[in-house]
Amino acid sequence: MNRGTSSETIRVAFVCVQNAGRSQISTAFAERERERRGLEHRVEITTGGTHPADQIHEIVVETMTEVGFDLSGRTPQAIEPEELESCDYVATMGCSTLELDTSASVDIRDWVLTDPDGKDPERVREIRDEIERRVNALFDEIEGE
Repeated sequence: MNRGTSSETIRVAFVCVQNAGRSQISTAFAERERERRGLEHRVEITTGGTHPADQIHEIVVETMTEVGFDLSGRTPQAIEPEELESCDYVATMGCSTLELDTSASVDIRDWVLTDPDGKDPERVREIRDEIERRVNALFDEIEGE
């Protein structure tokens, strides 16, 4: 891994194809956990998609608003493999067309989550809550380093 001493920055990325749903939810929860745990100077978070959409899925914006997040001003972004190869952790959402250099020492987690686009609000809440659990578990690992 790229990780070393506790003074080194840990880079975490959340990636999916469109960067319009799952990876945006993950990023929002990760930003909250980073702040809650006082890791703002230690953890860098990035997100992106291999083929980003024009906007975040409306159902995602609505469902995240229910738990105190405003994603309405966020825009899906592209992300390149070279950027991800400098990360310590990369969480993909089960849909990524991402191919990283296998010599890069990146801990890749494929979370295999259902795409919330077009799903009913209850299903999107289930996806959101599962993402929150996974992000919290990842931050437990990071904090333990």
